[in-house]
Amino acid sequence: MNNRRKIAAGNWKMNGLRQALSEVEALHAANPNPNCEVVICPPATLIRSMAKICGEMEINVGGQDCHENNAGAHTGDISAEMLADTGATHVITGHSERREAYAETDALVRSKSQSAWAAGLVAIVCIGESLAHRKAKDTLEIVGAQLSGSIPDGATGENLVVAYEPIWAIGSGLTPTLDEISEVHDFIRAQLISRFGEATGNAVRILYGGSMKPDNATEIGALANVDGGLVGGASLKAADFSRIVAAL
Repeated sequence: MNNRRKIAAGNWKMNGLRQALSEVEALHAANPNPNCEVVICPPATLIRSMAKICGEMEINVGGQDCHENNAGAHTGDISAEMLADTGATHVITGHSERREAYAETDALVRSKSQSAWAAGLVAIVCIGESLAHRKAKDTLEIVGAQLSGSIPDGATGENLVVAYEPIWAIGSGLTPTLDEISEVHDFIRAQLISRFGEATGNAVRILYGGSMKPDNATEIGALANVDGGLVGGASLKAADFSRIVAAL
């Protein structure tokens, strides 16, 4: 039995205006003392306001991305230092949508994660295979390469969370079987232990990020090396996300 605390992490993506902050208050009302860690990553426009609201709640706030540099001529970007300055404690790096839409490489994700750590943020590093990779039976090779290339040296159970995203399952209605999820999460755990040693490798939490919903969170979250979920659409409404928090 491990003592890793489960995490329910919500990625709002490009959704949410100021009125959506009421969902955070509703989430707190439904789960005032959650037995898992709760993190919400809203659009950058809401981070400061959400951090103020969550100050007295058991809810952490994170960014959805950060630049690898602290400052400079990078129009439209936001640095890890800036996120920390708003009250954020976490940041997602290497999300599949960033990798695909902006051609982010493992090396860039690694640099962003280093910047996150330098700013005192927890990096939620995302990895995962496409449907083509899955069909070609290249899942573990792809996941292993991304894991190696995207995570900087110096990882600990406090500064790193890994999120496995089977890209083909996000928003498609498809969900891997429990055996398929276990295979990848067990592989990730073994790779973390091999690289960082037994203590650290067992301390880093691994989230499942492929369409976790209220009706599958309990069975997925019960798998040995699944330490919670990185949740997309189901995190936007407190009615749904609170059920996932309760399940985890």
